[in-house]
Amino acid sequence: QVQLVESGGGLVQAGGSLRLSCAASGSIFSINAMGWYRQAPGKQRELVATITVRGSTNYADSVKGRFTISRDNAKVTVYLQMNSLKPEDTAVYYCNADLIRIGGLRNDYWGQGTQVTVSS
Repeated sequence: QVQLVESGGGLVQAGGSLRLSCAASGSIFSINAMGWYRQAPGKQRELVATITVRGSTNYADSVKGRFTISRDNAKVTVYLQMNSLKPEDTAVYYCNADLIRIGGLRNDYWGQGTQVTVSS
């Protein structure tokens, strides 16, 4: 089995910062990429940021310059530093991992989600 455990969500005022963490564990052979997605009430889940094993990053236009994704390959953990938060960043944030399990099966895995609420 594979588990992704997120932490770091919460309530913050507009302009504030939060740091999300996501640790992967289980029968993992290798991880190709990890990322963060979010889903606001009544909206579809959308990409926030991704990072490959080599460190290449991709960001949604709405968060460029404010959010930074990073990873610690040794700890199998991905982070999302969120600065200058806006009320429209309010959503449930989900961690995602594109990985290969021991035994060779490649699949996408999701965390349980962590709530981020930004008050105006």
